[in-house]
Amino acid sequence: MSKTYTRIIYQVVFSTKHRRPTLLGQPERERLFLQMRQVLKNRKCHFYRAGGVEDHLHLVFALHPAVALSALVKEIKLSSSDFIKAHRLFPHFDYWQVGYGAFTYTPKVLPRLIPYVRNQVDHHRGETSADELRRLLEFHGIEYEEHYFE
Repeated sequence: MSKTYTRIIYQVVFSTKHRRPTLLGQPERERLFLQMRQVLKNRKCHFYRAGGVEDHLHLVFALHPAVALSALVKEIKLSSSDFIKAHRLFPHFDYWQVGYGAFTYTPKVLPRLIPYVRNQVDHHRGETSADELRRLLEFHGIEYEEHYFE
């Protein structure tokens, strides 16, 4: 076999520094998501959906087999920070928090995962971003240290 076949679907979640609510305005967030989508496209990853609220965001995409996830997330964070500052999208945004959550899924869950990410504003009327991340970590069996949520 001379071709590589994969379909690795990720939900990546990361926050603003100290989870400060600086990503204000849905139209502005949508502009940011378009920029992130372009980074994914440039790396030959398949974009499914982005969503988020004032203090964090989610990206759902299929990772290209030649791309390292950590390098991709770093590129997304750096380029999006530059984009935010160049376009004065979020005046109080400083930078992204170090680290991220990355969770893999089977393609069968996309019909539920995509609306979940799209509807983050509604979802976070009842759950904090820290509680959401704890829930995701626990669901995926990932151990974590509580002091990172302080």
